[in-house]
Amino acid sequence: MPTDTQSILDAAEKIGELVKDHPAFERYRLAAKSVSEDPEAGRLVSDFNRQLETLLRQEQSGMPVSDAQHAQLESLQSRIASHIKMKALHLAQTDFYDLMRKITQTIQKPLAEVAGGGARPGGGTPGAGAGAAPRITM
Repeated sequence: MPTDTQSILDAAEKIGELVKDHPAFERYRLAAKSVSEDPEAGRLVSDFNRQLETLLRQEQSGMPVSDAQHAQLESLQSRIASHIKMKALHLAQTDFYDLMRKITQTIQKPLAEVAGGGARPGGGTPGAGAGAAPRITM
């Protein structure tokens, strides 16, 4: 018997509730809150974004970007990467995204088996080529 859309959406909502209660999500949420409440972290990110935007506009208008400008952007990036709260956010974000990747792969597994005969190491599917089913990505 075919599954109706609402049943899938109900199951997805349950998964969302489970993810919300997972420690990786809580660490990510708390780290993001900590960064958003830190004036220094906010200033560093704003400075970096402003400098990056300036350099992108400069390149788009055909003006070369100087070594000093590149160095300034790299310096800001280094200061952001070494900021303790930004490090914690990056680690928490990586853990959370890894959880989400695992969930997505688990959802895709039965679809890949039907569409391509099973997943192969390295990301390809057996029989790829003329007449092969399209690869499903999310």
